[in-house]
Amino acid sequence: MLVIRPIMASDYSALMQCAEESGHGFTSLPVNEEMLRNRISHSEASFAKEVVNPADEGYLMVAEDTETGEIAGTTAIEAAIGLDAPFYNYHLSTVVHASRRLGVHNTVQILTLGNHYTGDTELCTLFLRPPWREGLNGRLLSKARFLMMAEHRHRFSDVVFAEMRGVSDEEGNSPFWHWLKKNFFSIDFIHADYLTGIGAKGFIADLMPKLPIYVNLLSEEAQAVIGKVHDNTRPALRLLENEGFSCRGYVDIFDAGPTVECDVRNVETVRHSKRYQVEVGEHESEQQCLVANTSFCDFRAVAAPLDIDDKAQRVVLSQQVADALAVTDGDFVRFIEQ
Repeated sequence: MLVIRPIMASDYSALMQCAEESGHGFTSLPVNEEMLRNRISHSEASFAKEVVNPADEGYLMVAEDTETGEIAGTTAIEAAIGLDAPFYNYHLSTVVHASRRLGVHNTVQILTLGNHYTGDTELCTLFLRPPWREGLNGRLLSKARFLMMAEHRHRFSDVVFAEMRGVSDEEGNSPFWHWLKKNFFSIDFIHADYLTGIGAKGFIADLMPKLPIYVNLLSEEAQAVIGKVHDNTRPALRLLENEGFSCRGYVDIFDAGPTVECDVRNVETVRHSKRYQVEVGEHESEQQCLVANTSFCDFRAVAAPLDIDDKAQRVVLSQQVADALAVTDGDFVRFIEQ
């Protein structure tokens, strides 16, 4: 069984392993000891912090295999981005060049640099190691965050978004970045992505073109990947789309991967999750659920079968599941049926 829990300082080695295995283009998991240790300590402080309104809190969690003690993956939420450092993106939009006198009417797409998601909540750092990519593990790692948002609504903004990894090859070469590098930069995609991951974003404001970019002036290779995702990211994108997320034209400034967003109140798991009282005991139900306790600093979430009594607003769960969630008779859990 995998249990999602807040990260601890002792998880550093496992987090570094996830960073190394995640590969190029995974900006929020740089292979940098200082950065990863800082993220862990910031997360510990954020989970312990009393919050009235979302600010710069970052909640980093890991998936622990209860049988082996191994860390199977990681997932995170940034409560409100762009408040301490600018968060950049491109907006893909359409402009019209027309002349009635000449009978000319052309529509062209442009990319405009901006900071649209400032103050919004970001889903990030979702990575599941290959040996655990089966069953409900991927869903648990992603949807546990929505169960947390539903239960602790005041800690998060009204809009939640996620940057999806764009197209790049096995060496980390991005067709979109190749065009930007040729015309505006002199550094490789991997280096630029790494600098962003460690927070050294000043070069973006210094070198990124300030005026809108006409898409038809980009190379054919760069145009072809705008709004497209990396093959490894397709399952994560489908999961978010099923939750109600969609792209409104915003893409990443490095690889042009799409950014998807949704009002928190419209996220399917948030809307349909239930909060019922716990009874610990044996049952024969095979109804698989994603279930979380209602604690924040000691947050726990697992995938497990529950015996659900909607009339009494009660669920029966096994002692093993209760132990994993750190709940007892009379406590409450929040869950979503699968």
